[in-house]
Amino acid sequence: MSIDSLNWKILKCLQKNARQSNAEIGRQVGISSPAVSERIKKMEDSGIINSYKTVVSPFETGYQLKAIITLRAFMGKLKPFLVKVKTYDEVLNCYRITGNENIVMEVVLKNQNHLEAFIDQLISYGETKTQIVLSHVVSHNEIKEVR
Repeated sequence: MSIDSLNWKILKCLQKNARQSNAEIGRQVGISSPAVSERIKKMEDSGIINSYKTVVSPFETGYQLKAIITLRAFMGKLKPFLVKVKTYDEVLNCYRITGNENIVMEVVLKNQNHLEAFIDQLISYGETKTQIVLSHVVSHNEIKEVR
């Protein structure tokens, strides 16, 4: 399915607020509510839209530290780690990357003791490097039409 400029406008509306009504999206993009609904359904069916989610503030739920942790896996430990990492509640995002490290993770932790215990779990899989996040500067969670 190709994404025309109208679908990009609908996607932009959904990325800002996926809970707004189709009628509201229609008012913003200049088409009827049923037309919006039909376009959204087609984008869902084709896999362009693959989920809707709620974003929770980790700091408001008791997680006071955010860190970026890279892992350089020991020989033979990468595949077991790729299975294990999916079980860690602390991991917000995990990426397999190129370069000296194999993995980069964004994690949230309650405090320094929690961080230490979490790193202790990781070191059986490889060498870690940890950076504490001080503040959130930019967030581009939207996919934008490139012209």
